[in-house]
Amino acid sequence: MCQSNTLQGPDLHTGKWPRSGNGGSSSSSCARDPQPQLESSGRAGSAGGTPNRRTRFRLQFPQLALRRRLGQLSCMSRPALKLRSWPLTILYYLLPFGALKPLTRVGWRPMSRVALYKSVPTRLLSRAWGRLNQVELPTWLRKPVYSLYIWTFGVNMKEAAVEDLHHYRNLSEFFRRKLKPQARPVCCAHSVISPSDGKILNFGQVKNCEVEQVKGVTYSLESFLGPRISTEELHFRQASPGNSFQQQLVTKEGNELYHCVIYLAPGDYHCFHSPTDWRVSHRRHFPGSLMSVNPGVARWIKELFCHNERVVLTGDWKHGFFSLTAVGATNVGSIRIYFDQDLHTNSPSYSKGSYNDFSFISNNNKEGIPMRKGEHLGEFNLGSTIVLIFEAPKDFKFHLKAGQKIRFGEALGSL
Repeated sequence: MCQSNTLQGPDLHTGKWPRSGNGGSSSSSCARDPQPQLESSGRAGSAGGTPNRRTRFRLQFPQLALRRRLGQLSCMSRPALKLRSWPLTILYYLLPFGALKPLTRVGWRPMSRVALYKSVPTRLLSRAWGRLNQVELPTWLRKPVYSLYIWTFGVNMKEAAVEDLHHYRNLSEFFRRKLKPQARPVCCAHSVISPSDGKILNFGQVKNCEVEQVKGVTYSLESFLGPRISTEELHFRQASPGNSFQQQLVTKEGNELYHCVIYLAPGDYHCFHSPTDWRVSHRRHFPGSLMSVNPGVARWIKELFCHNERVVLTGDWKHGFFSLTAVGATNVGSIRIYFDQDLHTNSPSYSKGSYNDFSFISNNNKEGIPMRKGEHLGEFNLGSTIVLIFEAPKDFKFHLKAGQKIRFGEALGSL
């Protein structure tokens, strides 16, 4: 027989293992020399050019040992595997000229950039940042620190209710600064206003049970809002086998479902308000990751908003279903809803995929929480994202452009 199925070592000239379609084995014909010859320089072998046993062992041992070492990674638990692979992956992406690329030839594979980013302990970092924000700064240090922040993010302190920087004892108070009453006039001519300052990432009709977080990148409506809430609370139409989740949210014939995504940058006003006159019936809290919601990252990670921690407020307005979702982000250690004292975000531990429900409808309060347009609703600890999903007649029109800056109180759309 001229065929051989034995496992061969790496090529002594290239250092590469031979390719084969039969797993780890390779086939060689009689025409191919089973042992590649070295150059006649005698650099690594005997006078005849054939490496002796000691030389072959010295040439093959580093790769074989490394293969065995890296092979142990696949037998480890997932957390331990990430812990072992993480430092090498960082070096792989940072070192010039692919200095760690030879490792990929012997079995090691770097995590993708998305997986690497997801493995960063953003929740722990956000809690640490939250505690740092609450440290009281010496009076002499406040103005330099806040001035640097103002210059970096373009904060307009002339709109603040208190312009004196020495008034804010810590970074948290500065982030949550209030505005002068006349700084944000509420538009009365339109039915839906912007609940916050920010940048319009996307808006329009909800189609095929999917919502765009940024142009071209979508996420599932049901994954984002969670399972359907009870019919008694939100007056949903009775579910039928043919109805999609999107159709179940629409309560009136002829209406459509609309959405609007507003990104709050670190320099924006961090409170958010009621976008219309509506009734809040239910709160659903999704513990989760705290990855950045910057538009660049939102294009990078699919269903980013479904992975991040968020608080979904649902209820109804004069045209049917209405919801406002506050999405957490890196360094947003807390999402606060003023009328919900039981809400606690960014807890040290949580079960992935879990959520907590709370109903504002009770025997004593059958109307839920009534909110007037422009009324204070909540606040972030730093920048983040607001997502509005609501039902409206087909002639509802947005008065927006994707990417435009908007301020609290300005019109989003009307009939």
